Amino acid sequence: MRVRAETALAPVGLRPRHLIALTVLRDHGGSTQQALSTTLQIDRTNLVGLLNDLEGEGLIARRRSPEDRRRHIVELTGAGARRLAKAEFALAAVEEEVLSALDHDEREQLYGLLQRATRGDVHDCAATAATAEAEAEVTA
Repeated sequence: MRVRAETALAPVGLRPRHLIALTVLRDHGGSTQQALSTTLQIDRTNLVGLLNDLEGEGLIARRRSPEDRRRHIVELTGAGARRLAKAEFALAAVEEEVLSALDHDEREQLYGLLQRATRGDVHDCAATAATAEAEAEVTA
């Protein structure tokens, strides 16, 4: 599925990380770079490179915050919204192809299960493993 999705996004000129950033900006409105970094769970340095890509294509705009001139507000542009719509259309075709064996009710059940599985806190597996290891050392 991942390869098919990436293949569908290539002609639109987006990579999955671009798609996710644009979707967050569309769904949540403008955001500070710091808040966007937190939402996307991406290092600020890597975020700057991602935003540079998107800004170079005219898909986002960065402007100084009127409240704090040290901060940048990132917003989706009209061109970004149009490109995002094209990408979502292309991905819908991939989804249709991949899930073609499922009927409507089965798809709804799958969507519900996926939403339930991804709801809630994101778990940091490395932190959990480190905690478990430390606890094992204490009890040993």
